Amino acid sequence: MLNIIKFTPRIWFGLICISCGLMLAVGAYFQFVQNLEPCPLCISQRLAILATGLVALVAAIHAPKINGIKIYAIVTTGMALLGAGLSIRHVWIQNMPKAEVPECSPGLAYVFEYFPLMETIKLMLSGTGECADILWVFLGLSIPGWTLVAFLGLAVVSLLQIWNLPQDKN
Repeated sequence: MLNIIKFTPRIWFGLICISCGLMLAVGAYFQFVQNLEPCPLCISQRLAILATGLVALVAAIHAPKINGIKIYAIVTTGMALLGAGLSIRHVWIQNMPKAEVPECSPGLAYVFEYFPLMETIKLMLSGTGECADILWVFLGLSIPGWTLVAFLGLAVVSLLQIWNLPQDKN
């Protein structure tokens, strides 16, 4: 299917890894240059981007055979879909009526220092009041909306590697 573009799965996984690196760089730009402080769900999405990129990096370096490509494609797709789920939750919170938005939490530094690990993980995955703030919009989508689009794109490109398998079955 992707043989029209003569890239090997190794190159595709490398491009996925580079895309994840660029997404993390954009997040760092928003945080450190634009001073947009990330909420707990933003941090969780960044971790999902990092996990997706690391799996793709390992796949690109490993250059596996047919079965390995399938495994890496499924794991990379799974990581991207996990991130997409977090993005969907974030977009949902941003579109909630103000009265239904969860309470804001203390800062993440405080949470990491004083909250139990399971409570911190629950907070990071479920979102808080600050997750409802829309700080940036482009073409009608907020940062979590664009992150969702990116995660779905990464999942599709990763999953397509199963159909992009080399014709040589050795």
